[in-house]
Amino acid sequence: MRNRRRLPAPLMDAMLVAVSLLDVWIHFDSEERLRMACALLAALSLVLRRRLPLATFLLALPAALVGDAVLATLIALYTLASLSRRRVLLALCALAFAACDITWWSWPSPEFADLSDSSDLLTVTYSLATAVAPVFLGQLVQTGRELSLRLSEISEAREHERRLLAQSVLAKERAQLAREMHDVVSHQVSLIAVRAGVLQVGTRDPEAREAAATIRRLSVQTLDELRHMVGVLRASGSRPTELTPQPSLADLQRLVDTSGIEATLRTDLPDDLPATVQRAVYRTVQEALTNVRKHAPGATATIHVHHADDTVHATVTNASPTRPALPLPGAHHGLVGLRQRAELLGGTVTSGPTADGGYELRLRLPVQDQDTP
Repeated sequence: MRNRRRLPAPLMDAMLVAVSLLDVWIHFDSEERLRMACALLAALSLVLRRRLPLATFLLALPAALVGDAVLATLIALYTLASLSRRRVLLALCALAFAACDITWWSWPSPEFADLSDSSDLLTVTYSLATAVAPVFLGQLVQTGRELSLRLSEISEAREHERRLLAQSVLAKERAQLAREMHDVVSHQVSLIAVRAGVLQVGTRDPEAREAAATIRRLSVQTLDELRHMVGVLRASGSRPTELTPQPSLADLQRLVDTSGIEATLRTDLPDDLPATVQRAVYRTVQEALTNVRKHAPGATATIHVHHADDTVHATVTNASPTRPALPLPGAHHGLVGLRQRAELLGGTVTSGPTADGGYELRLRLPVQDQDTP
């Protein structure tokens, strides 16, 4: 809605003063000095109506008592009603104007309307209606102004809500993207770094050793940059909206075969598991193998995945390392992400060292009432 163009406040006040002076010129002669002074005071006091509305009305009220030039007094009463919420004060001011309007000032004895006379009673009714009209109009303008302000606040609140919703959706997408970057890209790049390190140590060809060192250095740099990117994208407390394509249990054997680790996989699972459970099992095994490569080089691993009592259990156990670990960077978000994923599905992830110096990661997921997102 377009805003209506309004006259500047000083110009509007000047126009009202001019109209009030015209009203004075119409109703009074120059010989009536008292009435002329009160009427001029009422007209000129309108320049104060926005800052001092009550004082402006009190300065304009005598004009209604001594003469018929009451336009300035009515304008002052309207201004007071449009700026004040004190209903009792407005009622008193309206009664004061009506009382002055029905009183004929003749010094030293003023004359009052005779309520027993039908013509005077009509005059009183007219004066009361004249006093009430600017009050009602001023209150109406004030209500419209407040309503416009409330509508503006509601519009701003809705816009703020829309922005929050957009930010929430973006945060969920960024969280899912961070998870996928960590689970997929980190897995592949760390595998490249490990293989390059093995090649660098095992080859006798200087050129091959230099190429392997370069590959390993670039892989480490990529993992470090990936860690910073995941830290920027990660957002907590958001439900994932899975990206496609997504792995399943059918890809588990290929994951183990290409992990570069001597690992044994044992599975005993039904074929109708929900896709969310299959992905959670896959990501858990993937993260566990990645951690084995990083922190336990040369260790063997055993992966056991089975189904019992409507619950999927996945356990990844590795032996103690046989050689020093490579200094690969890590964001330390892998296990946290696994726990968050499991909690969303009503399960748990636990981990800890074993008695023989190895490490064990355990996933437990209920199968019932799991829906594919």
